[in-house]
Amino acid sequence: MGRYIGAVCRLCRREGVKLMLKGVRCETAKCAMERSWRSSPPGQHTWRRRKASTYGIRLREKQKVKRYYGVLEQQFIRYFRMAERARGNTGDELLIVLERRFDNVVYKLGFAPSRRAARSTIVHGHLQVNGRRVDRPGYLVKPGDKIKVRPAERSQKLVRSAVGDGGGPAVQSWLDLDSGTLEGVVNALPSVEEVQIPVETQYIVEMCSR
Repeated sequence: MGRYIGAVCRLCRREGVKLMLKGVRCETAKCAMERSWRSSPPGQHTWRRRKASTYGIRLREKQKVKRYYGVLEQQFIRYFRMAERARGNTGDELLIVLERRFDNVVYKLGFAPSRRAARSTIVHGHLQVNGRRVDRPGYLVKPGDKIKVRPAERSQKLVRSAVGDGGGPAVQSWLDLDSGTLEGVVNALPSVEEVQIPVETQYIVEMCSR
């Protein structure tokens, strides 16, 4: 499974927006985006950079979404092709598909402090979907799916510590959480309005349709 293993704060700086890649830390003063001397794009001589071209603007929107959800190029293109085949607006359908990723759902249920931590929790087999262990972060959930923590003591302790911190996002309307039994339910498909990152999907469609 391919993954990015470099510094993540530089990704937020490059895109100029908080991507919430470190969970609760991103909401504190320790976040690089909160420091004026580090909130500029990484690299030397940033003040000499020219105005972005049309291609550059489209690329930045695509990279922003890829980094927010933690997917690489081939995965992203596969999701885009799925969105193209859907009946609705391609840009909106793309965001809905990405929101359905298992690691994103685990993060939004509060079972992990960040999407990166959610991927680790999933890969190590701590979670089940409809009673069966799922260890693929890219698994796409559907309405009616029940997500539950394995009864093993180690799994219960790991997830309860994350839920107890309460530092994650509020549970959205398309999800339901029972913090007592550590069980989440997917009530419906997510809506575009519930995507928590500002993005111009039209630029992404134009970029990927070339």
